[in-house]
Amino acid sequence: MKPLPVEDPGEPDHRSPARYLLWLGRTQAGSLSAGALLGVVWMLSQALMPAAIGRAVDAGVAAKDSGALLAWTGVLLGLGAVQAVSAMTRHRVAVFNWMAATYRTVQVVTRQATRLGGTLPERLGAGEVVTVGVADVAHVGNAMDIVARGAGAVVAIVAVAAILLASSPPLGLIVLVGVPVILALAAPLLRPYREREQVQRELAGELTAHATDLVAGLRVLRGVGGERMFAGRYRAESQRVRAAGVEVARAESRLSGAEVLLPGLLVALVTWVGARFAAAGTISVGELVAFYGYAVFLIHPLKTIGEAAGKLAKGHVAAGRVTAVLALRPGVPLDGTARPEPGGELVDAASGLVVRPGRLTAIAAADPRDAQAIADRLGRYAEGDVTYGGRPLRELADPRGRVLVAINDDRLFSGPLMDGLAGPRTDPAELERAVETAGAADIVAAAGRDAHVAEAGREFSGGQRQRLRLARALAAGHEVLVLVEPTSAVDAHTEALIAGRLAAGRPGRTTVVCTTSPLMLDRADHVAYVENGTVAAEGTHRVLLETEPRYAATVTRGESTAASAPDSAPDGAPENAPENAHENAPDDVPEEVASP
Repeated sequence: MKPLPVEDPGEPDHRSPARYLLWLGRTQAGSLSAGALLGVVWMLSQALMPAAIGRAVDAGVAAKDSGALLAWTGVLLGLGAVQAVSAMTRHRVAVFNWMAATYRTVQVVTRQATRLGGTLPERLGAGEVVTVGVADVAHVGNAMDIVARGAGAVVAIVAVAAILLASSPPLGLIVLVGVPVILALAAPLLRPYREREQVQRELAGELTAHATDLVAGLRVLRGVGGERMFAGRYRAESQRVRAAGVEVARAESRLSGAEVLLPGLLVALVTWVGARFAAAGTISVGELVAFYGYAVFLIHPLKTIGEAAGKLAKGHVAAGRVTAVLALRPGVPLDGTARPEPGGELVDAASGLVVRPGRLTAIAAADPRDAQAIADRLGRYAEGDVTYGGRPLRELADPRGRVLVAINDDRLFSGPLMDGLAGPRTDPAELERAVETAGAADIVAAAGRDAHVAEAGREFSGGQRQRLRLARALAAGHEVLVLVEPTSAVDAHTEALIAGRLAAGRPGRTTVVCTTSPLMLDRADHVAYVENGTVAAEGTHRVLLETEPRYAATVTRGESTAASAPDSAPDGAPENAPENAHENAPDDVPEEVASP
């Protein structure tokens, strides 16, 4: 079997839920076929056992022939061995099919989330994404898993009907007619089950989204005394989800009851008719025993067909939610094909910003929103007339692979600390350099390289999280790195360390820093002062302090300009560093408080 997950999941057919399930089936056609074949062997080996028992009764017991009895006993043992081996192998293949479908769905949904970027939270709630990634992928996997047993059940029913027709046409006709009748009677129960399942999943997704929002804003709610009000809303919504779940359980219980009752009625009918035929001498005692065995055996494949109907219904609903995610389109298309040589100039026509390759460029904006807007355009998160190496950024095949934008809303991942900082192809030496450049070596040393990071890194202070995020961005090794206020939550001493190491930590690569911190600006090769969305002045930090009063007012906030331009900028904090609020924020202040 192939290792999972596969390297390339392929491009899914998301035009409808059924087409998506069929696409999954095609991608793993080999293992599905193997599972179906093993399912057929598994079911047939059980279906033939009543015939072997009947022959042993007629040829061995009734005829008092010990040789025939031993022979048919050997046949029965052989069928049992085949059934055991095929059952184990079928289960193994079925689990592989489940995992393959689940992993592939997770991969295509994750890839789509990456493509959507900032568009995803605008179009889809967090709860819906969680539901797709946790519950729906499992139901899609179940739809693939049931194929093996479902195929075996269908073939087994046909085989039993053929045997009964050959031995007793009336009994064979009862089975051939009874199975479609059972399916027809059970079919009306599937639709309400599917509809209620859909409603319950939508409500559960909304509830999960609200729970996520509550946890994220718990501090604010406590501050304004809104805990009880929102808890009451959450309680009411959870009751709606519970009620919807009860409705789903009612529909499922009816379906489960039908899976037992209807096959049981068919078994009773076959047994009753067979007993009458045996009493009349139409069939032998051994055939009666075999027919009873067939009747009991038929419960299994008929219940399997009912189970398959339920799982396929759930899989169809889940596939509908998956295709809804896959059908979303990013606000900014990423479908270019050009692959220019690395090291080109990055030019934003709207602001007039020119970022030269291999340099540390700083953007100091009078309004921080202007700097963020420029960063969004440079990273292709917003439409704009931006060129890279003379080619429009929208024409690049992989703009996000060339330009990385790191902001303070980025989250740390759960798991081992250093694993969460490393990219898929990060060199260990480059990771160490990134940690050192970001001033995060003390955090790693104190916590431990393999320390488990909780959700969003909440065990770290705001400044520590900011430094770890910076280390991760540096370790990614992109051609162009755009940092938005990367030191807003750290103290002046740590900021001076980062500022002194940033350019050296990315030799030969382009770095853009959106900041108004004099410590960072003084270390930049080039500073662009942005006012009203456009570059109003350019030069070095010290030159701009002397020639552009508006720039000086922006970066010093009224403090002495001399204090913001020290004669030397060692790796420690300058002796007369300006006391800007964000520079002197202690490392344990949450970033939302420390941000300017």
